[in-house]
Amino acid sequence: MGIRLVLADDHVLVRQGLKTLLESAGFVVAGEAADGREAVRLVRAENPDVAVMDISMPLFNGLNAALELGRLCPRVKLVVLTQHDEQQYVTEALRCGVKGYVLKSQAARDLVQAIEGVCRGEVYLSPGVAGAVAEAYLAPQHASAALSVRERQVLQLIAEGHSTKAIAARLAISAKTVESHRSKLMQKLDIHDTASLVRYAIRHGLTQA
Repeated sequence: MGIRLVLADDHVLVRQGLKTLLESAGFVVAGEAADGREAVRLVRAENPDVAVMDISMPLFNGLNAALELGRLCPRVKLVVLTQHDEQQYVTEALRCGVKGYVLKSQAARDLVQAIEGVCRGEVYLSPGVAGAVAEAYLAPQHASAALSVRERQVLQLIAEGHSTKAIAARLAISAKTVESHRSKLMQKLDIHDTASLVRYAIRHGLTQA
């Protein structure tokens, strides 16, 4: 049986194109998801060999999903497929346990190689992000590396403009807990207002907002 995959992208046409590409290469697409939360649920249910995810998805982005899957399904290899070639996105992806980083502009050429590579235990990076990886090794580690999965989830939702009440409902936690996470985020990042939190999240690739 071929390598089994789960695809996650919030654009239906993109998923359809990827599915056609991957099935023609002999892979088995076990399921499709429209956001990171759905991707986590689907991966846990299907136990595929690889999860291929976009980074920029609403509510629960691909990097937050990668962190969660690293904890819940460590056997599953993670490949992100994205338009972002900036250093902050590549750095965050590697920190989150991603083993394959493929640019959408190079997907037809690189994605099959990336999936086969990560299944062999390799790390695969599209040639277009090589420079960003070199810069990342030279740059100092920034504070987002110290954030918990829940703190990253809350930060993404704050950056997307959701209220405390809405965040609490989406994450099934109390408003008081959301405020506690917000306070810890500000303390860890040395940030003192919500607008600065949003700018930080966008600058470091934690949300597209």
